[in-house]
Amino acid sequence: MSRYWIVVASKEHSIIGMSEGIVQACHGKKAPLAKMKKGDWVLVYSSKENFGAKTPYRKFTSIGRIEDDSVYSFQMSPDFCPFRRNVTYYQAEETDILPLVPSLDFIRNKKSWGFPFRFGFLEIGPKDFELISERMGISVEGKNIQIR
Repeated sequence: MSRYWIVVASKEHSIIGMSEGIVQACHGKKAPLAKMKKGDWVLVYSSKENFGAKTPYRKFTSIGRIEDDSVYSFQMSPDFCPFRRNVTYYQAEETDILPLVPSLDFIRNKKSWGFPFRFGFLEIGPKDFELISERMGISVEGKNIQIR
């Protein structure tokens, strides 16, 4: 049975992840990625457009499916070796979170709606995933994926 995850990353990093077919979480930590299994779904929520920016972005920017059960490290620079997962991403429309907040079960306190994103990685239920993915133009039924 598939599980559903949200990784928090800037839009800039979401685009890089899509182009490379990978996802990183929590500044390259292994533990969050190890919770994912082949066939799980991942959404990237971008609170900012660019890493370190101050202007809010607040959109789901990518959606994909975990390809395998491998968590691996990748030497990006001499002093940064983050862990990654391979992901098949789907062409999707970015969607603003604000209109969804009242309907999302994982956001319990609607006034402090950003609270669940503070650790950069979280699991959500199928109902919330379906709502977000539908807004992104992806319909997931069983193993069939339909792109509007």
